[in-house]
Amino acid sequence: MNESETYFDVLIIGAGLSGIGVAHHLQSKCPNKSYAILEARDRIGGTWDLFKYPGIRSDSDMYTLGYSFKPWIGDKAIADGPSILEYIKETASESGIEQHIRFQQKVKSASWSSEKAQWTLSTNTTQYACNFLINCTGYYDYKEGYTPDFEGTETFKGKIIHPQKWDTTLNYENKKVVVIGSGATAVTLVPELAKKAAKVTMLQRSPTYIIAAPEKDKIANGLRKILPAKMAYFLARWKNISVQLMFYNACIKWPAFWKKLLVKGVKKELGDTLDVDKHFKPKYNPWTQRVCLVPDGDLFKILKTDKAEVVTDHIERFTEKGIQLKSGDELEADIIVTATGLKILIMGGIKVEIDGKKISASDLICYRGMMFSDVPNAVVVVGYTNASWTLKCDLTAEYICRLLHKMDKTKTKKCYPKLTEDMELEPLMDFQSGYVLRALNAIPRQGTKRPWKLFQNYLLDLFNFRYSSLDDDVLRFE
Repeated sequence: MNESETYFDVLIIGAGLSGIGVAHHLQSKCPNKSYAILEARDRIGGTWDLFKYPGIRSDSDMYTLGYSFKPWIGDKAIADGPSILEYIKETASESGIEQHIRFQQKVKSASWSSEKAQWTLSTNTTQYACNFLINCTGYYDYKEGYTPDFEGTETFKGKIIHPQKWDTTLNYENKKVVVIGSGATAVTLVPELAKKAAKVTMLQRSPTYIIAAPEKDKIANGLRKILPAKMAYFLARWKNISVQLMFYNACIKWPAFWKKLLVKGVKKELGDTLDVDKHFKPKYNPWTQRVCLVPDGDLFKILKTDKAEVVTDHIERFTEKGIQLKSGDELEADIIVTATGLKILIMGGIKVEIDGKKISASDLICYRGMMFSDVPNAVVVVGYTNASWTLKCDLTAEYICRLLHKMDKTKTKKCYPKLTEDMELEPLMDFQSGYVLRALNAIPRQGTKRPWKLFQNYLLDLFNFRYSSLDDDVLRFE
């Protein structure tokens, strides 16, 4: 492979939902730029190809999780994993993006040279170079999920499995299954496993806010019958963006009211079959952790039968037969699923150097939730924590294209944000979920005001990313 085959104007790391979306924007808005996507695995799809656990699905509607440029035409708003994967593959195929992907290229290090105005990337087999680097590896470790150090795991005679490493050959039919966790993965697994298992127990240390929503969006499906696909998608997308934003802001402004309303909604679903206050009334306020969505209330429906139950307790230790709880009760199990979260990994664990100096993620200050102070020609593409992931990724891709056009117009080779004033700093992610709290000391920080603060507000970002001036006294073009 010669130098002309390994140098590109732009390199994208990761061929998942974000990487494919960014590539589409890049080649449509900056057709003069050569690019390649470096993918560590041998398939596209990222999360939606990696996770194989039963029932995997989106945790937000596809009219906002889908790309802005490609209408979602499935009849289900809350889509299953295989359908989302097919949607990503279709996008890559239709846009000719597939031919730009180089598989089994795990990026280990990235080094910037100011003299050459380029990044040099070392993979497991090859060295690549580019002027502009876009990281679309997401925010979690693909190698393994997070599992606490439970005492006595070695004594358990059954099978212990984390959803991220699901064995598709695992036979859980007529088995007793305990799912540890109460997040999006757990509430997805329980009703799906219960279809075949003898009994499924959702074991949680503390409750999570859970709301039921229709699996199919009647308004969106109705619009598609009378309007062209793109127009129907546009209207459905903005309807759902508005609802998401209003719901989030209302929860932040009136947390006590919405806490009562969300718990009341669960009581309406479950009636008197369970102690809702014990199992579904969190101690924290809504949206200080993500609110879980269950399509057509499938979790609540299965909990009203003898096929599933929820237990709120602390784990004392694992035993031969299952799990000993601090209350003294023991849960018997043939299979234990540790749906206990992810491990955050910024920039895919890539070692970064700038002019020979090693860069630590924890020392970086984030700009607009996508660039870092004094780090040239590099963007990290991540989504929202309070809305669909792709909404922010689409805006970030558009902003990257604006930067590239500005660099061409000014005939500059280098662009980076410069922190020019003392400013109070705070965690990059204002979220109290366990996976975030465990990683606070290892991730970048943000400022308390624009453009160094991420506001988790799509409408605000829409204006700032698409229309704001690039001459903001922060960005440097050299």
